[in-house]
Amino acid sequence: MEEQRFTVSPERMREIDAVNGNVNRDIEPVTDSESYGVAEYWTIPTTRGDCEDYALLKRKLLMARGWPASALLMTVVRDEKGEGHAVLTVRTVQGDFILDNKTSEVKLWNQTGYEYVMR
Repeated sequence: MEEQRFTVSPERMREIDAVNGNVNRDIEPVTDSESYGVAEYWTIPTTRGDCEDYALLKRKLLMARGWPASALLMTVVRDEKGEGHAVLTVRTVQGDFILDNKTSEVKLWNQTGYEYVMR
C-alpha cells in the first residue's frame, strides 16, 4: 500500500486539532489491564481506553471526515520515559503531524521528543 500525503488546508488542520482534543477530553485513560484484564487489547473506545485506543478512534473519526486511510498511520514510539506508546501520525504535504492522548497540541513528529519505533 502506497502512503498518501494529504494537503492540509486551514479547515483540515482545524479538523485534526478538533478530533485530537475531543477524543482526549471524551475518553478516560485506563490501562488494558484495568479494563480487560490483559496486557494488550486494541479496540475503538467509547468511554475509556489506553494510548492505542485513542489513536484508533482518532483514525476512525478522521476517515469518517474523508481523510484517506493511507495518510493515517498507527505509530509506536518510545515516550519521554522510554516506555512504549502509540500515537496517530497524519501524513501531509506540510509534514507528519502527531495526534497524541498525552497532549491536546498537535505537533510535527520531530517536535514530540519521542523515539519512533514503527508505523
